[in-house]
Amino acid sequence: MRPNLRRPARTEGAAQRLDVAVTDDATLAADVDAACRLTGTFTLRSGQVSHEYFDKYLFETSPTLLARVAEAMVGLVPEGTEQLGGLEMGGIPIVTVLSARTGLPALFVRKSAKDYGTCKLAEGPDVAGRRVTLVEDVITTGGAVRDATKALREAGAVVDVVLCAIDRSPAGENPLADVGLEVRPVLTKADLDAARATPAG
Repeated sequence: MRPNLRRPARTEGAAQRLDVAVTDDATLAADVDAACRLTGTFTLRSGQVSHEYFDKYLFETSPTLLARVAEAMVGLVPEGTEQLGGLEMGGIPIVTVLSARTGLPALFVRKSAKDYGTCKLAEGPDVAGRRVTLVEDVITTGGAVRDATKALREAGAVVDVVLCAIDRSPAGENPLADVGLEVRPVLTKADLDAARATPAG
């Protein structure tokens, strides 16, 4: 039996965004930020050099933090969800824990379908006619989520919502509005920045 946990109210219409994270874990933002925000000299994907870097894999590879993020995500799962689709590769550890916590089947969604064997895009049960809620670690522009949404819809899945651990897109904007996807984050960039700005103790 699935747990009966608090869920956010869904507003009418597609492509909504929750700007207020829904979690009762008061220190989660601070703990994630402390674990993942690194200082030093880092070359970014753009080629620019930064003295700060957010390494998301440090919370995903921490059993304690990963469990807390997944627990906070349980209450964001929409009613009617039949499958949880974790995006390669950051969404995979989160969706695995979330699946175990909710009892919903997990899908592992590749960046592109493999060209051998089953040639699947989404590893797991068939998605045709199923309501799939996507799971991602961090969303900024939403490129990977957008591609996965289009591919899963082409395969017959109903995809309306994506859950993410951290939404780093600008406040008040939904980067996935163009594909009619609602974004439900555990934490936002503002949450992390506020946690860092607040002295511990």
